[in-house]
Amino acid sequence: MTDSEWRLAATARCPCLSGLQYGECCGPFHHGSAFAPTAERLMRSRYSAFAVGDADYLLATWHSTTVPSRLELDPEQRWYRLEIEATSRGGMLDTEGTVEFRAFSRADGSASEQHEVSRFVREKRRWVYLDGV
Repeated sequence: MTDSEWRLAATARCPCLSGLQYGECCGPFHHGSAFAPTAERLMRSRYSAFAVGDADYLLATWHSTTVPSRLELDPEQRWYRLEIEATSRGGMLDTEGTVEFRAFSRADGSASEQHEVSRFVREKRRWVYLDGV
């Protein structure tokens, strides 16, 4: 297990703000004991990975054709809110889908917002992040 997997207790509120505890929501995905069943669940788990600093999970859930060779997260950046604005396809029987979201963070005393429409596809039967605009 990486250090990031120990940063958040299973009983803590999940960073993706689903209303569930981390151990019931994104935690099992981060620990490798489950795989996201939908594109939105993968999106939420990837956001939570940013929030807990789990770069390994982010790389593991990136499409093989677009994954960067390495990923360094800013330890000073604190992700504090995720808003899912829209989803298209990405269900349990789909092979592709999109999730539009806004993610909010703070670093160096400044707040920032990321608005993205992310594309997800199935690769080897698992949802992965392809790209986003």
